[in-house]
Amino acid sequence: MPMKPVRAALLPLLVSTLLISACQESEQPSEQQEQQATPVGVVTLKAEHFVLTSDLPGRTTAYRIAEVRPQVNGILEKRLFSEGAEVEEGQQLYQIDDDIYRAALKSAEASSLSTRSLAERYGILVKENAVSQQEFDEARAASLQAQAALDEARINVRYTKVLAPISGRIGRSAVSEGALVTSGQSQQLATIQQLDPIYVDITQSSREMLNLRRDLEAGRLQRAGDNAASVTLILEDGSTYSEEGKLEFSEVSVDESTGSVTLRAVFPNPDRLLLPGMFVHAKLVAGAKSDAILAPQQGITRTPRGNATAMVVNADGKVEQRDVVTDRTVGNRWLIVSGLNEGDQLITEGLQYIRPGAPVTVKPAGNVAEQQDNAAQPTADQ
Repeated sequence: MPMKPVRAALLPLLVSTLLISACQESEQPSEQQEQQATPVGVVTLKAEHFVLTSDLPGRTTAYRIAEVRPQVNGILEKRLFSEGAEVEEGQQLYQIDDDIYRAALKSAEASSLSTRSLAERYGILVKENAVSQQEFDEARAASLQAQAALDEARINVRYTKVLAPISGRIGRSAVSEGALVTSGQSQQLATIQQLDPIYVDITQSSREMLNLRRDLEAGRLQRAGDNAASVTLILEDGSTYSEEGKLEFSEVSVDESTGSVTLRAVFPNPDRLLLPGMFVHAKLVAGAKSDAILAPQQGITRTPRGNATAMVVNADGKVEQRDVVTDRTVGNRWLIVSGLNEGDQLITEGLQYIRPGAPVTVKPAGNVAEQQDNAAQPTADQ
């Protein structure tokens, strides 16, 4: 009988032990499930040579512009060109009534002939002391003045023919036949623009220019060589202009209102496809990196604060989160400044199923398209 209390006391202990064992057995599958490796798709990063380009806005400007204005007064008799046509240097554009100027020319010719003859006679007589030296000097001076008046009259007759100062495309005529034109008037008769070649004025922020120079001086970028001066154009419809241009000069001062400098490139324009005032985008070769890291965009995510992060597989086969700094997009990839290195296995597929420290099994990523290294699009540093 004394054994019954002991058995009664041991019964709760036995039940507790069985419950603990059952809980431990039920927890073991969940722990094993947690430790099971998750399959992910990765891209192994490689350092590569990358030519850095800048995509900058610009506008086309005529290579040369000439405003046609009259140099004598008179009534406009004829317009001798078609508006919008190509004209050659020296081609006659307008004819101004020249009757008055031709009459003045004949009078100047007569005066010049008379004074020259008198000066020649006095030149003979002064040697014989028939006239004084002063009279000879006055006759000679009068002859020179008459010759100058004759030259001016000839110039005025020539100016009645308004000629093209340069070759190029002429615009609309601002005047018509019968209009009175005057020498030095503010209104031009027409405007001629030389379109082949043509300028493209490009604006670049002074901040971007300074950053580029610092990277070149620090050795983070290498100069791209002879091709550094080459420029390509993207037109308003998104197409690439067939001709390549050359960078000619950069402005020596910063625009106070925009904080930018102006770069000027010159492009061949044989088909007159580029017209003054067109908005374009210019791609300039800025420099080159011999060990650039370009990461697929699928592998770079952003925190709520906008910081860039990446998930990589470390040497232990587990997920490691990295903070990265990006420079710009290059096609479907990011140009990485820091945070990722050559040989890193960047996770681009299965990111929603993993967390830092979790074990994973790797396979080649299937969600990364073929590399599209288009023009680099500048973005703010992260």
